[in-house]
Amino acid sequence: MNVAMFTDAYWPRVNGVTVSVDSFSLALVRAGHGVMIVCSQYPVESAADAIRAVPEECRDPAREKLKVLRVPSYRFFLSKEDRVAKLIKRRWVERELDAFVPDVIHINTEFIIADIGFVYAKKRGLPAVYTFHTIWEDYAANYFPLVPEFLLRFVIRRILKILMRRPDLIIVPTIQIEEMVKNYHIKREIRRLPTGIDPGLFIHRREEIDRFRSVMETRYPVLRGRRILLFAGRVAKEKNLGFVIRLFPELLAGHGDLALVIAGNGPYQDYYMEEARNCGVEEHCVFTGYLEREELSLVYAISHIFTMPSLTETQGLVTIEAMLSGIPVVAIGAMGTVQVMEGNKGGFMTGNDPEEFKARVLELLEDEALYRGKAEEARRHAQAWTIGSITERLVEIYREAPGYIR
Repeated sequence: MNVAMFTDAYWPRVNGVTVSVDSFSLALVRAGHGVMIVCSQYPVESAADAIRAVPEECRDPAREKLKVLRVPSYRFFLSKEDRVAKLIKRRWVERELDAFVPDVIHINTEFIIADIGFVYAKKRGLPAVYTFHTIWEDYAANYFPLVPEFLLRFVIRRILKILMRRPDLIIVPTIQIEEMVKNYHIKREIRRLPTGIDPGLFIHRREEIDRFRSVMETRYPVLRGRRILLFAGRVAKEKNLGFVIRLFPELLAGHGDLALVIAGNGPYQDYYMEEARNCGVEEHCVFTGYLEREELSLVYAISHIFTMPSLTETQGLVTIEAMLSGIPVVAIGAMGTVQVMEGNKGGFMTGNDPEEFKARVLELLEDEALYRGKAEEARRHAQAWTIGSITERLVEIYREAPGYIR
C-alpha cells in the first residue's frame, strides 16, 4: 500500500501533529508500505534549530525509504512558527504524486495542503482520510485575541463543517473530538485512533541516565540533589503553565529539594519566566528551550513527577512518553489526558483545582510506596499506546475507507 500524508506541520516545525505524522509514517514504512509526506517547506534559517528534533530516528533505516515532498510556502501571517503552502504549486505536487502512485490520501491539516490533497483524491478516485488533530475552537483565541470568542467559535464551526464533508472517512484521536464531530452533524464514517509512541526511545541504561544527570546539573546547578517536577511540550498560552508555576512556591515551602523543569520552546517562554520571577521561584525553575528528541527522552528519565496542567491536550502524547519512562503523572483531566490516563492509571488525574492538584503531587512526594506503585503502573499502562499495534489498526482503517481498491 502507498500512502500520501498531507500536513502543514512537519520537521523542522515541532508540535503534536509533526510527531503524529512522522511516527505513523515511519511505522508504515517499517511495516512494508510506501509513504510520501507532502508538507509545507520551511526556510533554511528556521530549520537550523529544529531539524535535529529526532536524531535517533534519523539513523533509522526506515527514514531512508520515506519520501518527503516540501511545497514552497509563505509565512503564515498569524504565527511566525507556521507556513502556508503556495496553491500555484498544485500541478507540480500532482505530478509528483502520480509518479508515487498512492492508494490512499491521508490529510492531517486544514489549510492549502489539505485542499491540494482533497482535490487530488477526487480527481484520481482515491479514498481521502482526514485526521482531526486540533480543536481550533479552543486555539483560535490565541491567534485572534481581540475577536469575541462566541464569534470565533461560530466562524470556525462553519469552516470545519464544510471541510469535514470532503473526506470519505474521519479519524479522531480522542472520544471528546469524536463527540465534537458528531455534534457537527457530519455524515461521514468516524474511526477513533490515538497516535502511537515508539517505546524504544524511552529505554536507557542506568549509566547513560546518570551521565546525562551530571551534564544537566553542570548546565543548571539548581538541579543538584533535587527532585524534578517536569513539564514537556510547547511553551504556549494554551498549555496553562501558570497553573503549575503558581503552585510551585507552596510545594517548595514543604519540600526544599524540588526543582521545576519546563522542557520545550514556544512563544510564551518569556511570559512564563516572568511569572516564575513574580512568584519568587525563578531560581528554582529551569527553562531548557528546545531539546533534541534524545535529550528530551533523558530529561524524562531523570525527572520525578510529570505535571500536565493543559486543558487542551488533543492526544496527550507527552503524558504517554512520561509514563513510558516510568514517571508518575499528575494532570488536569481534560481532553486527551482523560483517554490516556483512564482515571488514575499511572498517576493522578485531577479537576482544574489548584488545591487538588497540589495534594496529589504531595502524595507522590511523601509516600515512597505509592510512588513506586504508580511508576510501575505508568510504565505498564503506557504499553497500550505503542506505535506498532496502533499502526496495524491504521492500515485496517485505510482499507475500510470508502473507495479503497482492494
